[in-house]
Amino acid sequence: MKLYDCHVAPNPRRARIFLAEKNIKLEKIEIDILAGENLQDDFLAVNPRGLLPVLELDDGTYIDEVMAICRYFEEVQPEPALLGRDLKEKAIVTMRQRKMEFDGMISCSEVFRNQHKEFLKRGIPGGGKDNIPAIPALIDRGNQTLNRFFWWLEKYLEDGPYLTGDQFTMVDITATCSIGFAKWSDIHIPDANTRTKKWYEKVLARPSAEA
Repeated sequence: MKLYDCHVAPNPRRARIFLAEKNIKLEKIEIDILAGENLQDDFLAVNPRGLLPVLELDDGTYIDEVMAICRYFEEVQPEPALLGRDLKEKAIVTMRQRKMEFDGMISCSEVFRNQHKEFLKRGIPGGGKDNIPAIPALIDRGNQTLNRFFWWLEKYLEDGPYLTGDQFTMVDITATCSIGFAKWSDIHIPDANTRTKKWYEKVLARPSAEA
């Protein structure tokens, strides 16, 4: 198996942290998104959407969504359980994971892509070679939604040391990568979010955070 990767990008980082937590090692093929390598014909033959990461299975199947990749490896190697240990926890992980994606990852993308010169014609991911202009007005909307993201983090951490309670899960991974992504736009954890700051220091200290 192979993982098409981009070391600086937040979504591939989510997959790498997940794999590191399970101690799964794969061959990695680096694709430079900022240089537009993901829009070249060679990579578009792998994934016509031009998105990363992509998992290539031994039989030639390509899987190009982070959560699909993580679900595959959760089934291959159930321990440690990163998508929930029982029915209730699996539902909570799925619910909160989606909030971290929409309020965190997507909002970071809105802020970053709509102001970065390399993405003036790539305003949304997954457009392949299509010209999709940036929309500067979306920067403000992204910032507003990130305020909600940080509020949710502090709220969830009222119930335990991690974002779903006592167990480190994919929710923590996505939130961690969202915070790292936000830093690209000089957005940081609010000073008032004391629980979030403590949690973030703890998750960054995990060996997987260096993946």
